[in-house]
Amino acid sequence: MSWGTELWDQYDTVAVHTQKGIDFCERFTNFLKERSHIEFEYAKNLKRLVKNYQPKKKDEEEYGQFSWAKAFWDLLKELHDLAGQHEVIAENTQGNVIKDLNNLVQDYKQDRKKELQEGAKIQEHLKASLAQLEKREKQYEKAFREAEKATDAYRRADADINLSRAEVEKHRNNMMLKSQQSDDCKNEYASQLQQTNQHQNEHYHNHMPQVFQRLQNIDENRIDKIKSYIKQSADIERNIIPIINTCIDGMVKASDSINAMEDSISVVNKYKSGYPIPSDIAFDDLSNSQIQDGRNGNTLTTPKNLNVEKGSVKATISGGKSKKRSGLLGLFSSSKTNVTRSDDPKEDFSDLPPSQRKKQLLKKIDSIKKEITRETAEREGMLKMKDVYVQNPALGDPNSLDKKIEENGEKLDSCRKELSKFQNYLSDAEGKKSTTNLAVSDDSLSRSTSDGSVNRDPNIIPPPPSIQQPNNDVYTSIPDDDELHSPDEFEDPEEVLEQYPVIGTCRALYSFTAENEGSVTMEENEEMSVLEQDQGDGWTRVRKKDEAEGFVPTSYIQIHFFDQDEV
Repeated sequence: MSWGTELWDQYDTVAVHTQKGIDFCERFTNFLKERSHIEFEYAKNLKRLVKNYQPKKKDEEEYGQFSWAKAFWDLLKELHDLAGQHEVIAENTQGNVIKDLNNLVQDYKQDRKKELQEGAKIQEHLKASLAQLEKREKQYEKAFREAEKATDAYRRADADINLSRAEVEKHRNNMMLKSQQSDDCKNEYASQLQQTNQHQNEHYHNHMPQVFQRLQNIDENRIDKIKSYIKQSADIERNIIPIINTCIDGMVKASDSINAMEDSISVVNKYKSGYPIPSDIAFDDLSNSQIQDGRNGNTLTTPKNLNVEKGSVKATISGGKSKKRSGLLGLFSSSKTNVTRSDDPKEDFSDLPPSQRKKQLLKKIDSIKKEITRETAEREGMLKMKDVYVQNPALGDPNSLDKKIEENGEKLDSCRKELSKFQNYLSDAEGKKSTTNLAVSDDSLSRSTSDGSVNRDPNIIPPPPSIQQPNNDVYTSIPDDDELHSPDEFEDPEEVLEQYPVIGTCRALYSFTAENEGSVTMEENEEMSVLEQDQGDGWTRVRKKDEAEGFVPTSYIQIHFFDQDEV
């Protein structure tokens, strides 16, 4: 159904209707803007809520091992992700729907204005034609009346016998003139009427229907766009529903991970002291333990069971305090029972219960090993940079790194001493005998700094950083200063075969010449077996095909461990 046919006389009404369409588009745009603002505010408030309840470092240390705390923190993470999806709704609505809708409103206004101007122009043309027709009609009507008056005047003059012939002829000429003018106006009126009818026919059957049709197309296009934008806004929300469902599933999964039994076990592991339960208190029979004092003949009475276990004393409800004996008995018991307690934590954590002490020692050892790994990587980087400076002095002075390398070596030596000390503490806490497995002495880093960095051949290509492999023996003990040995102090070969099984293979990236008995010479691309991985000192124990064993620089070989295949 066409507006041009059905609404040919409703031009003004159509103009008002199209303006209402623009008003609706602007109203719908404002609705989407407010909806996006609400989504942004909702996401912002959710994220603020999550931030307010995020665990602090103290909370992680206090509750981190409990499943209910982990579940709550996982719930916060999922809630944060869910808030992000509401931000996605707002961003996509603003970036896609609202932007396109604004463009639609602007285009719709311009097209409507253009068509209305065209329609107004066509209507003005028709009005001008009608006005000209009306003018011609009035001229014709006036000329016709004047012609009729002239005709009547001529007839009266012709019938009047008192008028002269000349006067009658004058009236006759006037009648002829007026009749001619009336005929001319009549012809002009007829011509204008024909033109006006043609203009009117074109106006109502051609020009205006086209304008109405274009306005109809514009309005229908607007309606289709509104339809697509409403659907698009719904699709934006539908697309994030699977992600929101995933977040909700994560919350459910977090709730399912809560295990009361495991939390109870965690409470035991966290607060268990490791002390044995106090045994029954023995009866102190003073009558059977009289001792004669040979110096003055007095009789001293001492209890038999004065040697109370240290763990039993500390595990009592009273906090480990024992009663002091009065009199002479206090002299014998004061040295054993009076223990000076300090509020400051001890270095070896011996003031803690056994279980807690082990945890703290393991934590300390792990931090020291991380520090050793970091310092070792930094050292290798400086040595590599120095090799580059040696080969190309224009880049920098090689000697400028000596001090830093020396300081790094001192830090590594200090870290290794600390690691050895705390591993001995751990062995003491576990009741084990300390073992050693370092292959270099404490001053080996200082020697390697001076020997390896200053006297290097500039023509030798600097080796790449060594391939870092995980140390499976996390809490391997480190020897004391007097037990450390350099690469030239090794055990008997037969014992080595038993102590060091093959744990991987390696290939020499560069040739290496051994300078002492502890190291072994290798050629480039030579295949060897790995017996012991690098302990952080830059040396790896290998076995050649001729059964020769020794240490080679870790950065000179490419290692493949067998445990990597198992993973």
